[in-house]
Amino acid sequence: MKLKFLLSAGISFAVLACVLVQIADAQNRTVLNEAQRISGDQFTVVTRTPKGAYIYAVRQPSAEMLSAIDRGLSGLFEVARKNRYRSRLNYRDYTIYIAKADREKDSAGMYSPDIAVAAAQYTGTGYDKGGFIYAAGIVVALNPCAFMIAEHTKDLDRVANAVRYEGEHLVLYHNDRSRYSTTADHSKGGGHPILQ
Repeated sequence: MKLKFLLSAGISFAVLACVLVQIADAQNRTVLNEAQRISGDQFTVVTRTPKGAYIYAVRQPSAEMLSAIDRGLSGLFEVARKNRYRSRLNYRDYTIYIAKADREKDSAGMYSPDIAVAAAQYTGTGYDKGGFIYAAGIVVALNPCAFMIAEHTKDLDRVANAVRYEGEHLVLYHNDRSRYSTTADHSKGGGHPILQ
């Protein structure tokens, strides 16, 4: 009798695990579709950073780019712990989409690979470039934690900073909703770093 119960429980756990995997796959497809909608890119490369963050990219990122992403997440987790936040502080909690840059240089001629996104709440602000803004990064989904940055070939400290800064929004969403609400949108002022 115990064996029958354990076998049926084992099958139930296997079915539950299968259902959870299917839910996660559907959730990941939804986030991937959103990232592709925002960027207009097809993310055909799937990999992970050395510390385990998930990466979807248009081209294979360099080892230096992947290390810069890990540095940014490490800095994020360190400052989050300093602020007594505990949730979503694992590399595997994050999915980063690496899109084609819509520009390589900013208006001052400095190297600044950015992505163009709809101006939305930034319409009419100094960021508005005619219905769109250039951004170093953008949150794609709050749960699961996903954001997008542009491809870089140099100045990888900028990558680490973009990762940390986009991650700040996600850490706040999962740890401090009030603070998240007041800092999620930069159109009314404020910027990064949010967490000190």
